[in-house]
Amino acid sequence: MLMVFAVTSFGQSKTTEGLNKKYADSNVFFFYNNTLRMLNQKDDKDFDALIRDIEKMKLLLIKKPTAFGQQDYRRITGGYKAESFEEIMTSRYNGKNFDIYLKKEDGETKGMVILVNDSASLYVLDIVGKIALEKVTKLYNIIDQNSEIGLKIQSLKHEENTKVIGAH
Repeated sequence: MLMVFAVTSFGQSKTTEGLNKKYADSNVFFFYNNTLRMLNQKDDKDFDALIRDIEKMKLLLIKKPTAFGQQDYRRITGGYKAESFEEIMTSRYNGKNFDIYLKKEDGETKGMVILVNDSASLYVLDIVGKIALEKVTKLYNIIDQNSEIGLKIQSLKHEENTKVIGAH
């Protein structure tokens, strides 16, 4: 007897994939749990606990075009909502707006999207898995301060009219 089981798997968001295609010059980084652990160069046990429930994460760094406005941002957030992501929290930290969306299945968080938005850039952290909401800024700071990724973020923040070569 042959039995076939359907397994639902949660992958990166279609909205994130669309942003990656639309802003082809964006920088893209992929992390799995073991690569996130490599960012923990100080062997911080709190960081290990923070990333414990992250299966994989895609970080998209987009330098906003001059014409990027509120309506563009609303389209992006509307895309996540259309994919059944629920807006859970909005906050401000160090001059950046953080919008956090969760996707749940059977009452359990299966994915998160964290949008970090300032006047020049949009960072999209598309996570398969979860982190505690109060730890979002800590994760962002660790990624921002990591040498290679931090350099890419800093160059994205400070370069005008220059295409940043990304890690695709």
